[in-house]
Amino acid sequence: MSKNSQPFTSRRSDIQRIFKCYASKHENLLTASALLRFLQQEQMEVSANRQTAETLIDRYEVDGTARAEKLMTFEGFLRFLESKDCCVFDQSHTVVYQDMSQPLCHYFISSSHNTYLTGDQLVGKSHLDAYVSALRKGCRCLEIDCWDGPDTEPIVYHGYTLTSKILFKDVISTVQEYAFVASPYPIILSLENHCSQRQQEVMAHYLTSILGDMLVDSGLPLDGHGELPSPDDLKYKILIKNKKLSPEPVSGPRGSVAEAEAEPDAEDSGEEEDADDDEEEEVPAKKSKKKKKKKVVVAQAMSDLVIYTKSVKFISFTHSREHQQFYENTSFAEKKAKKLVKNSGAEFVRHNTRFLSRVYPAGSRTLSSNFNPQEFWNAGIQLAALNFQSLGLSMDLNNGRFQDNGGSGYTLKPHFLRSGETGFDPNAFKHNLQPVHLLLKVISAANLPSPRTGKALDPFVRVEIHGAASDCCRRQTDAVKHNALNPMWAVPMNFTIDVPELALIRFSVRDQIGLLNSEHVGQYTLPFTSMKKGFRWVPVLSREGFSLDPASLFIFVWYD
Repeated sequence: MSKNSQPFTSRRSDIQRIFKCYASKHENLLTASALLRFLQQEQMEVSANRQTAETLIDRYEVDGTARAEKLMTFEGFLRFLESKDCCVFDQSHTVVYQDMSQPLCHYFISSSHNTYLTGDQLVGKSHLDAYVSALRKGCRCLEIDCWDGPDTEPIVYHGYTLTSKILFKDVISTVQEYAFVASPYPIILSLENHCSQRQQEVMAHYLTSILGDMLVDSGLPLDGHGELPSPDDLKYKILIKNKKLSPEPVSGPRGSVAEAEAEPDAEDSGEEEDADDDEEEEVPAKKSKKKKKKKVVVAQAMSDLVIYTKSVKFISFTHSREHQQFYENTSFAEKKAKKLVKNSGAEFVRHNTRFLSRVYPAGSRTLSSNFNPQEFWNAGIQLAALNFQSLGLSMDLNNGRFQDNGGSGYTLKPHFLRSGETGFDPNAFKHNLQPVHLLLKVISAANLPSPRTGKALDPFVRVEIHGAASDCCRRQTDAVKHNALNPMWAVPMNFTIDVPELALIRFSVRDQIGLLNSEHVGQYTLPFTSMKKGFRWVPVLSREGFSLDPASLFIFVWYD
């Protein structure tokens, strides 16, 4: 960016107008007192004081003389408004700030499906780098599909397909190395376990020998009774999610076969049972007799490693309420979870105040596409497992949700999703909560990337609200012809958000290529609860989630 002041003024006249409202008329400079007024009146920085203003001058003013006199030129003001100190995302949320002492089931947890894949689930490549990438993004629940391999070496791949294979022991070594590079909070290894008893014993050996003290292989001495431990309790620990032998195993070799309670769910059977699974709603257990139960091989050594994340079959909410233990969790096929949310939303919310639930994409998504995780978060489902390698809206929402709370992979669910007493229904169009009126003014953009075709960019901005069903909506600006450098809109948009604690705000920058057609340019997503008021800078991210700096949006935010 040029240092010449004239291009700044002509390109960012919107910021120049703000500057002039507070600057000294004769000297065209901001005093520390004037900057403080701007912070308090426009940015709603209620805790700001003169020291705050002087610190910002020292940090952003480029003119040495002005800086020494505690004055700010327009160039310094521009640098400030395009800095993280004026980012729309609350910078106090870039570190862990939420209560991390509540049971695991009280958090949304960043979760991956088919973590080993770098492409589709038919012929895609399995690679250790996929685990590295997910862990660096703060993912806390990884999936490992385990199958018998040659020479008694368990392998990982998408069974009955042409996806390539990697060794289970290499996956565990990779997890051990990268587990806590992005977050100190616990990891759940979700095992889709198809291995024989012998190879499960080999798996158990690798888990204990490679992970060592990281592995939770016995219960913790907790004060709480009958509830899951907290993220704080499990810092730098790894949990195994798998079937577990019942206390009194059936006859035969000790610990060789799990009893009926270990009947496989759809995913553990290779995801071919989606159609059958979808038929299982809230029905009496006797109606399920026609389904022949499979006995699942579970080696004692593997069973012993399952402590707080025992996989069980979902029968009904009534059955779970009466029989499910706090350390047991259930996995749901996408379609089944949708039906349960639609038909028994409030009951599902109550269920998830006590137990962990995981939703995974339908087996029919052979290209590894994703569902929208928001509808499952609305029901308090903690583990909405996505294909991290598949880019687009779903991963944008996931990244937006989990950039909160320091990118730790854990965000505390709203109070009405943690208490079974509120009766929150995700399907309702009216909620007994305090709504928020949001004003967003999309003022301008700067330095947007031009299309690779060389065509001039015709940009517009779409603002989307993703949250409770009653809140989902979008507004957009008109397109500005042939202007990627500094398109201006100054378009106000008004929203009423009934459930602000669940809402995500997504800024989507698009290129108008036809009357009804547009193409993705960049986007940025954040939780409403992390949004700062005032004149704010919005970064623009690529489809892969990387910064397109210096591309940015300039907006004004107000809400009551």
